[in-house]
Amino acid sequence: MGNADSKLHFRKAVIQLTTKTRPVEATDDAFWDQFWADTSTTVQDVFALVPAAEIRAVREESPSNLATLCYKAVERLVQGADSGCPSDKERQIVLNCTRLLTRILPYIFEDADWRGFFWSTVPGAGRRLDDDGDDDEARPLAESLLLAVSDLLFCPDFTVQSHKKNNPVSPPEDIQSIDSCEYIWEAGVGFAQSPLLNYVHDLNRMELLKLLLTCFSEAMYLPPSPESKSLNPWVTFFCSAENRHALPLFTSLLNVVCAYDPVGYGIPYNHLLFSDHREQLVEQALQILIVTLEHDGGSAASAALQALNTSAAEEEQEPAGPDNLFVNYLSRIHREEDLSFILKGLARLLNNPLVQTYLPRSTKRIQCHQELLILFWKFCDFNKKFLFYVLKSSDVLEMLVPILFYLNDARADQSRVGLMHIGVFILLLLSGERNFGVRLNKPYTLRVPMDIPVFTGTHADLLVVIFHKIITSGHQRLQPLFDCLLTIIVNISPYLKSLSMVSANKLLHLLEAFSTPWFLFSTPQNHHLVFFLLEVFNNIIQYQFDGNCNLVYSIIRKRNVFHHLANLPSDPASIQKALQKKKKSGISRTSSIENESMEGSRPAAPAEPGTLKASLEATPGIDKITEKSQVSEDGTMVAVPHSDSPQAADSSAAAGASDTESNSEREPEVLSWKTKLPLQTIMRLLQVLVPQVEKICIDKGLTDESEILKFLQHGTLVGLLPVPHPILIRKYQANAGTAMWFRTYMWGVIYLRNVDPPIWYDTDIRLFEIQRI
Repeated sequence: MGNADSKLHFRKAVIQLTTKTRPVEATDDAFWDQFWADTSTTVQDVFALVPAAEIRAVREESPSNLATLCYKAVERLVQGADSGCPSDKERQIVLNCTRLLTRILPYIFEDADWRGFFWSTVPGAGRRLDDDGDDDEARPLAESLLLAVSDLLFCPDFTVQSHKKNNPVSPPEDIQSIDSCEYIWEAGVGFAQSPLLNYVHDLNRMELLKLLLTCFSEAMYLPPSPESKSLNPWVTFFCSAENRHALPLFTSLLNVVCAYDPVGYGIPYNHLLFSDHREQLVEQALQILIVTLEHDGGSAASAALQALNTSAAEEEQEPAGPDNLFVNYLSRIHREEDLSFILKGLARLLNNPLVQTYLPRSTKRIQCHQELLILFWKFCDFNKKFLFYVLKSSDVLEMLVPILFYLNDARADQSRVGLMHIGVFILLLLSGERNFGVRLNKPYTLRVPMDIPVFTGTHADLLVVIFHKIITSGHQRLQPLFDCLLTIIVNISPYLKSLSMVSANKLLHLLEAFSTPWFLFSTPQNHHLVFFLLEVFNNIIQYQFDGNCNLVYSIIRKRNVFHHLANLPSDPASIQKALQKKKKSGISRTSSIENESMEGSRPAAPAEPGTLKASLEATPGIDKITEKSQVSEDGTMVAVPHSDSPQAADSSAAAGASDTESNSEREPEVLSWKTKLPLQTIMRLLQVLVPQVEKICIDKGLTDESEILKFLQHGTLVGLLPVPHPILIRKYQANAGTAMWFRTYMWGVIYLRNVDPPIWYDTDIRLFEIQRI
């Protein structure tokens, strides 16, 4: 009965807010206490008892009541932080205020006139008396709220384990004087002790982190604008030196994520026997991390590189790096054991859905892979030492395989197009480094269940086979990614020692599909795909001929494709005739390659009807998100200057580099690119080897492909090919367009993943649109 009565009082108080004709005084504590004094209210109760329509009604008709409610709730959080919440009642008041603010804040943000409210100073809000009894300068309500939440996240016996001995007469620890670095939530980076798991503390942390995430979500209510340089004021203050808990908070969030092991002690079905509060905390921590780490990529990455190249003595005179302390701390992590801890933690969680046992569904499958990929992206982008650490050993393959798994699994699902992009962007970033291509030569033996052809080969073969599958059997919205996918293959191609027959045939099949006249002429950019593939073949022939007899044999078998390209009709009548033959599917989806899939695989499924997805910003073109670097003889990278002159384009094409600039902007002729097709190396190879292969087949009566491969394996083209062209690598380059894309993607993921309670559901989001498939 008591529980029902208290909910009734709470509901009545909400109704009174909208119906009272006169504003309720801030001093009327009896009235305001009805919102947070109840000890049985849950977060679900708050969302049910405070309907959206009534929050908006208070906002429009009784604005002073809404302002006072927010102020009083923040005031109670500040009081809780000051006192250290020594009693159960005070802890419950803090939780109720936290839930109420989580419910209300999105409706403050959706109204432009209200957005500045939390940044105004309310009389008496956030003030503390100093030793002389004088008032400190009043803080804006937002700052008081963020500082109180930060304090409460290190509140002994509420969110962290008390260091006091179990002595009932000892006074509670003073939350204002404790060193929160001693209360970091989990062992890992910069902290050795692993505190005992306490599910109540985890639940309390989750509620406070949910409120923080809601505070940061003001970004969702502003329309996308790549030109906008304005920072999120909530994140800026929270990650500034004003927050004395910034370092232990960053460390706690990071360590909780990277130390989490969803499999536990390896007991099958353990997740069915025990509820795992740590998983929900990990998800909240991940979301807070990726939001607070949003930063201008260029300056953060350069600060990280600067930290790499600066000695300890010089460091004192250098700027401290980004103002955002979370980005600053991340960019400075450098100890090998810390880098290993982070990489192993992220790899463990990303590989979780791939873990196979003999008992179906016996291990817990986590759902936060998109947030994990964003966090991994930020580490690679902001901390170059981490990137080099990832690439210096085969550990990078522990990240590659799950990324390829997610790409293959999501390729038919339109609701997961953002996941496809982030996976491809990560591989584009990694492919810009030589070590990535070298590591891909390691044999692939895992046999993760994927609906791709069975093959024996390397991780490079796995990548090529899955990219082929994405291009030929993904949905139409993935077409803008084709350039990126092929750029990755171009970047790794000079280092691939031995492609399997399966992946060699896949590459030739792509060239065959992309070089059909109807496809080439249908849009001004389609020829770029052919240039990329020719560049792949040229790189392998010039730099890795010896081990790649499978690819050479495939090129010889499909030599007609290259001859047709060289003799492509260029008269208007032929072009028109080719366009009339255009196939509806856009690309041939049949392949002569074997279709036997890996054991245990299931085909990629389209989105379930009714699935929600968040819209994304357009992805900038490949020439906007990459910059060319030439590999010099000593292995170092030299940036290739941008040039729009046709002469520069001609010379680069003659050297074997692909023509990725938009020729349609420079020359109106559709086939201005035809003369630049880098076919010389392949044509010379065919000229030398085809007669030799034909002669052997006639002389020995060979029809067995293995004998031909053996001949090609021991053949050589030394001195017969054109002078090797310089290796061109296209390295990922951040810009305003990609920054905006990441912002919409990240917040779209967070919106769709927070359904209990549905924090932002049915509010006026402006950053993206929510669409139902």
